[in-house]
Amino acid sequence: MFTSSNSYSFENGVGKKKQDIASLMFLFSENNFYTIKKSDKTNSIENLRIAENNKDSIAVYKELAFSYATSAQPSLACEFIEKYVKASLDMAFITHSHFYQIAHSKPYRELTNKYVKKIDWWGIFCFYVAFVGIFVSIVLNLRKKTDKISGLLMGGFLFCHSLFMIHIGVYLMNYSYYYPHVYYMSTIFSLLYGPLIYFYFKRITSQYSLKKEDLLHLAPTFLLGALLFSVYTLTGEEKLRILLEGENPYLVLIMISKLISLLAYSIFLILIYVRNKKEQVKISKLMNNWQTRIIIFCLIYVVVYAMYVISIKQYVFSDYAFYLQISSTAFIVLYVSYSAFVRPSLFEKVKVIASKGIVKRNNSKYEKSGLTSSLSMELKSKLLYLLDEEKIYKQNDITLQKLSESLNTTRHNASQIVNEHFGLNFFELINKYRIEEAKELLKNKKYKDYAIIDIAYEVGFNNKVTFNKSFKKYNQITPSEYMKLFVL
Repeated sequence: MFTSSNSYSFENGVGKKKQDIASLMFLFSENNFYTIKKSDKTNSIENLRIAENNKDSIAVYKELAFSYATSAQPSLACEFIEKYVKASLDMAFITHSHFYQIAHSKPYRELTNKYVKKIDWWGIFCFYVAFVGIFVSIVLNLRKKTDKISGLLMGGFLFCHSLFMIHIGVYLMNYSYYYPHVYYMSTIFSLLYGPLIYFYFKRITSQYSLKKEDLLHLAPTFLLGALLFSVYTLTGEEKLRILLEGENPYLVLIMISKLISLLAYSIFLILIYVRNKKEQVKISKLMNNWQTRIIIFCLIYVVVYAMYVISIKQYVFSDYAFYLQISSTAFIVLYVSYSAFVRPSLFEKVKVIASKGIVKRNNSKYEKSGLTSSLSMELKSKLLYLLDEEKIYKQNDITLQKLSESLNTTRHNASQIVNEHFGLNFFELINKYRIEEAKELLKNKKYKDYAIIDIAYEVGFNNKVTFNKSFKKYNQITPSEYMKLFVL
């Protein structure tokens, strides 16, 4: 309500506002263009003062941006374009047709590169990695032979990394300004990387079953969720304003917490690995290599992330560390995804045996076996001798019965040795050795004139079809294609 007693002061206020805007417009009249060109910096500071003291600063920023663009002063125009966008949250203003005169200037290109949606090859790569990771995390848990617990843990690990890659891709392509609700999208999972890989590793090394008390490992994630709740409940406009101002609430706390979590769980992984070596836990060579690589890759990831945290704090090499972090994350996702398709047996229930104490059994058919640990190791040594030295697999009529006779044991014991020590059945083991032998022959120039069927007979196969099928299963290419790689 405006009474007669205060109407005069109100009119004075309106008059003052109009005067300020008029003074700004006057600065860009045709008669004053030379003055502007002569003292750009002074005018810019004065214009900023007037604009910031004026309640209609958004309109003032807009007019100043247009005026400086018209007078071909891209630096000052971009300064006010950015101020207008931050004040109005109108992202479309950056590409307004009025700025065609400065479209090719360096300041304007830098401004559009910073805020406008764009195609970024790193961003596309991030989306590709994320797609692969999410796809594999789903497929991994749909396979019937996959160990449900390890599949769930590794699937969760892949999913968290994939969500992070989507977040980075959105950021690199500037889509976060247009879809502000992605702000801190993957941050809630920051403290889950360690627990997921830790329990996965425990599962594949000792068939560990999750317990209720293991839920305590989720406590840091719940605390982080409580901390970020106020951020997630902000409106889209509020999140956009935070993004435009470059604010990152809790950033330092979250990054340091994640680094501590990664370091702690890396130590846990190493302790499990060392303990298994000390207890001489026996697993297949394939599984042993898998476990070793998982630890190495995780340690590399931790080191890279530590470099990234330090670079953020010290403001040095931040771009280098940022892209290095993307690369290490992508490598883990792609390596695990590749392994899931090429070596699906890695994600099946593991068969391990400890040389100290009782044989650890994962198959109920060996539950009542009388095979002792010492006899098991002795038979394994004999089997390795037959395979490596006598090359018993070259016999095209080799059977489990014949193998048991060569080992001087029962057929049942021979089968158990193959299953528990190599994680394979009899025919898989024999064919694996045959394929490795065939690869050596195919690489040898001495055999370049041999027909594929001759190589098949040489290593113990009875026909070309079975040889081709087995070879492609292990190497993803046919014997003929493999030979071309080595024999010119």
